[in-house]
Amino acid sequence: MPQPYAVTALQDSPDVERRSRMVKYTVAMGIRLACIGACFLVQGWWLLIPALGAIFLPYFAVVSANSVSKKSGVGEPLRPGTLSRLPSP
Repeated sequence: MPQPYAVTALQDSPDVERRSRMVKYTVAMGIRLACIGACFLVQGWWLLIPALGAIFLPYFAVVSANSVSKKSGVGEPLRPGTLSRLPSP
């Protein structure tokens, strides 16, 4: 008996997946903007923390925005096999 196909085994639609990547990128760039603002407020050795954040966050934001994630706990979607003839009764 063939197994039924589960709709939940499918990946997210391209629009949903693209939106989640854009949200990740926007959040990372917002944190970078806060780091740049903190560079004007912090003095001494503490200045290194927001400066390094402002320098390295764009790289990590682009890498995370370009990575396509798969649903956790879900394998490849089930695909139908080849057609076969049913035995005669």
